[in-house]
Amino acid sequence: MKFVRALILLALAQAVACSSRAQPLLEKVADIPLPGGATRFDYQSLDAAAGRLYFSHMGDGELMVFDITADKLVAQLPGFPTMTGVLAVPALKRVYGSVTKNHEIAVVDTEKLIVIKRIPDGKFPDGLAYSPETQKLYVSDESGGVETVIDTKSNTKLRSIPLGGEAGNTQYDESSHLFYVAVQTRNQLVAIDPQTDSIVGRYDLKKGDHPHGFYIDAPAHRAYVSCQGDNKLIVFNLKTHEEEDVFPVSADPDVISFDRGLNLLYVACESGAVSMFRAHNGKLTKIGDTEVGPNSHTVAVDPQTHKSYFPLKSINGKPLLRIMRPSAALQ
Repeated sequence: MKFVRALILLALAQAVACSSRAQPLLEKVADIPLPGGATRFDYQSLDAAAGRLYFSHMGDGELMVFDITADKLVAQLPGFPTMTGVLAVPALKRVYGSVTKNHEIAVVDTEKLIVIKRIPDGKFPDGLAYSPETQKLYVSDESGGVETVIDTKSNTKLRSIPLGGEAGNTQYDESSHLFYVAVQTRNQLVAIDPQTDSIVGRYDLKKGDHPHGFYIDAPAHRAYVSCQGDNKLIVFNLKTHEEEDVFPVSADPDVISFDRGLNLLYVACESGAVSMFRAHNGKLTKIGDTEVGPNSHTVAVDPQTHKSYFPLKSINGKPLLRIMRPSAALQ
């Protein structure tokens, strides 16, 4: 009798799981047509308080400015050839962009929407992060193998920090007040103290290959690291410096975003899917993978509205911004 009851419970659990998988994880809110060519997009940066989303139309060399309240593109700024990284710093009323073809960092005034400075940088400036305490901007120079340090008060380059390998993304940890860089060719996370601009730790990542994108969950003291070499996501404890968990994700993971309102982690993948996780005190539970659109390797999420933004280079031959929201089951 107990055996029969166990079989019934197992069958019910499997049925619930299948029903959950059948439901879409994300529902489409809108597809907003974008101007320009069907070329690659890259990083995004959301200023939720101002209602602005900034993102790079990398292939067209433009900075796009989108009003998330009106769901309307408000500006299309030229002059950013092959721009990768984009970072809005609301406190400074600035947006910084890594203009790789010109080997420079562009500084944009967010009120006038004009470039106010171009700072010479290294070979391939990419990810950007900002420390409010030191008012320094850190830029990962991917092929140059260094971290560039910029003083945002004067908008001048201070120095380069050799990393010993290709630099992936860069993030700032508000808890430890350290910058972290994914050194992808060494499978490491490298910690840098912005007070001294010196490396204070190197941590091997053995559970994944070629770490590139990552997100720091500062309250939970965790870094969630996407590995492009083997399609894995690593949970790294920033206090113990240990790899706590590893998960499979869709092919070619890149940008990671976090909806703190719903504790949902998004891993955008070049393959066209996004891998989704629920976070609780730094522990992740994988929810599943869901299709978004081709080349959906970059994502931004608004933790207030829970909308997620995916610039897609070619839907029926034209670029668009796909806006999605978690299904009712995830809210």
